[in-house]
Amino acid sequence: MKHLLFAMVGGAIGSGVRHSVNVGMGRWLGPGFPWWTFCINVAGCFLMGVLIEVLALRFNASNDLRVFFATGILGGFTTFSAFSLDFATLMGRHEYGSAAFYVLGSVALSLLGVYAGLWLARTILP
Repeated sequence: MKHLLFAMVGGAIGSGVRHSVNVGMGRWLGPGFPWWTFCINVAGCFLMGVLIEVLALRFNASNDLRVFFATGILGGFTTFSAFSLDFATLMGRHEYGSAAFYVLGSVALSLLGVYAGLWLARTILP
């Protein structure tokens, strides 16, 4: 239960930061290309790498801190960082086939899911 609360509080912080970045970059760069999502994903992945190295590998931080920062704050900021860490973990274990399936399957099925949801909402739901 404690980890759920840490994830929820961290997620609220990460979501708030994401929203602020979305609004700020949208005003600054305009609506043409989704730079805000692009930058959030890249920054979130960079921060996940730093966080995992520093908290988990170098300082052996508690699970409480890992849940708060990785699952909570970075999970609320961008789930792309978790996706990228999962891929890096599979690659680090030399599970290349699983890593390739994970990337290709995640991207392809996620895009298919968006289009299927759009189709459903536009054609079936009133």
